[in-house]
Amino acid sequence: MTASDMSHNVNPLLRPWTTPFGIPPFESITPEHYKPAFDAALAAQQAEIAAIADNPSPATFANTIDALEKSGMALKRVGGVFFNLAGSHTNEAIQAVEREMAPLLAKHRNSIFMNEALFKRVDDLVQRRDSLGLTPEQARVLDRYHTIFVRAGARLDAEGKKRLAAITERLASLGTQFSQNVLADEKSYRLVLETEADLAGLPSFLREAAAQAADDAGLKGKHAITLSRSSIEPFLQFSSRRDLREQAFKAWAARGDGNGATDNKASIAETVRLRAERAKLLGYATFSDFKLADTMAKTPDAVLKLLNEVWTPARARAQRERDDLQAQAQSQGDNIEIEAWDWRYYADQVRMARHNLDEATIKPYFQLDRIIDAAFDTAQRLFGLTFEELKDFPRYHPDIRAWQVTDAARNPVGIFIGDYFARSSKRSGAWMSAFRSQEKLSGDIRPIIVNVMNFAKASPGELSLLSFDDARTLFHEFGHALHGLLSNVTYPLLAGTSGSTDFVELPSQLYEHWLSQPDILRRYATHYRTGEPMPEALLERLMAARNFNQGFATVEYLASAFVDIDLHKRTISGDLDVSAFEKESLARIGMPREIIMRHRTPHFAHVFSGDGYSSGYYSYLWSEVLDADAFTAFEETGDAFNKEMAEKLKRFIYSAGNLRDPAEAYTAFRGRLPSAEALLAKRGLTTTPAA
Repeated sequence: MTASDMSHNVNPLLRPWTTPFGIPPFESITPEHYKPAFDAALAAQQAEIAAIADNPSPATFANTIDALEKSGMALKRVGGVFFNLAGSHTNEAIQAVEREMAPLLAKHRNSIFMNEALFKRVDDLVQRRDSLGLTPEQARVLDRYHTIFVRAGARLDAEGKKRLAAITERLASLGTQFSQNVLADEKSYRLVLETEADLAGLPSFLREAAAQAADDAGLKGKHAITLSRSSIEPFLQFSSRRDLREQAFKAWAARGDGNGATDNKASIAETVRLRAERAKLLGYATFSDFKLADTMAKTPDAVLKLLNEVWTPARARAQRERDDLQAQAQSQGDNIEIEAWDWRYYADQVRMARHNLDEATIKPYFQLDRIIDAAFDTAQRLFGLTFEELKDFPRYHPDIRAWQVTDAARNPVGIFIGDYFARSSKRSGAWMSAFRSQEKLSGDIRPIIVNVMNFAKASPGELSLLSFDDARTLFHEFGHALHGLLSNVTYPLLAGTSGSTDFVELPSQLYEHWLSQPDILRRYATHYRTGEPMPEALLERLMAARNFNQGFATVEYLASAFVDIDLHKRTISGDLDVSAFEKESLARIGMPREIIMRHRTPHFAHVFSGDGYSSGYYSYLWSEVLDADAFTAFEETGDAFNKEMAEKLKRFIYSAGNLRDPAEAYTAFRGRLPSAEALLAKRGLTTTPAA
């Protein structure tokens, strides 16, 4: 492809999009288009930034902040497409571009936020802010920009800026390589089940999914377990072949830790060292101090206080759960000591004995399409939204679906894209992202929001079924999607999910509560073959068992949060032995031997595939304190869909982006800040009997 072929007229990433609703023209885009598009978009923003910084007129909000917010439109568009596909549908060509662009994009960001002339203009506006006649939103944007500049090194001397720039560029490369290594390990592993004996204990839905996974891998007629959570977790839960459970579990736990080309331990050690150096350059004692200064938590001590408050009852509960599992194993003549690969298997049996409930009984009632409908219906009842499925629109993969979203007055809200199934070209996990974010500065820009999942795809002609946890994940990510779709701000900087991580999980975790509402389950938890609603007795047992195994779930999560904070509170500058550090950190909190971290350090993508949740994995728990209390506000009215509460929720949380300081936003909704008590009650950790 020649340079002329990459011109604005030919490159689909650079020319105007005439697609329905401005959805990116995925089918016209090839990997060869990305680098030239990035080059053109970077050059365009560099020229825009130079014009702002070199403007001879005195700084005004319009010629500095408005202009900054309007700069880089092409880069946002190109990056929005590229990085979404790099996570959800990648290939070797895209990964090569990703490795090349990571340091270049970091360098570009440095060139903006370390630009002395530009920072002087922003700083000048901050000094005169009270005389500028700013709206509250403009004042917030100015404050956020000033904070971003300072935290990016704008106040450092020339030598400090040079070193910080080198650090951030190297960190960008390390993060990209980290995530690519984890994906490579996930993609390369399959546990092939050759015989009927290998399938012992597996229910029909899991056999069908394993047959489909084998078929996708060219192993027709066989069954395969992959390292996607939707494949491996049910296998660990149902397989009566302890040897195969151990084999699969060890592969799952060892992602990024194989001592070969995809091993992540050296890059983690370098990342932790560079982050610590970055923090010191900016005047902070540790990276945790730096990172948390701009969050709701503010300090590592505040985070550790919450983690420890929940750890003690959670660990005690997990130990009682372990004793129950051990007793279950002994009762059926399994003369073993419970190991990590045994936990889910025996927990399923204990749950059956205690609640007459197992996954194979529940799963037929959680059909993917019905749970999507349940999430949409909840949004309609709370916020008046309607979802109309699009049939003819550009797709980056045949499996993706899209809906036009409108409000109660049928005004356009945005486009929602759902990408639900696991595949080898997609990284693991579940997330929400935006191909386009909402704003009003450049016109009425409506968002294009995507939810990406990794559910097991059913065989052709069959319906895809979810576990109750899968259904909760769908509601969680859809809560994030609503945060993006309902965003109602003028300035792009404040749109949607742009707030601190320990507040941005509130809309997603809060939304999970509505899945458990009996009227939602009665209507949407219907049998995938008969269409019959879940029997009331089964529904009652499902609700009664909600906190079953909660000690395990809380401990595996908290362990990851502790290790994350411990790594980033390090002040020692010597070499880091990642494996030894992980063991020491877990020993310090008394980690039960039979449970491992939810995300072991070598594949802890939240923390090491970028800066996103670094020193911030605690955010889910911090936000859970908020969400448990926030749902109580609805319960206190006696109506989970109370209109007045829903309107306040929309105004101050879902549509408000980063308009306010998080504590201020929550107080505006609830009238006060919460305590951890509602969280402990929600997780069933306030009472002593095991549930």
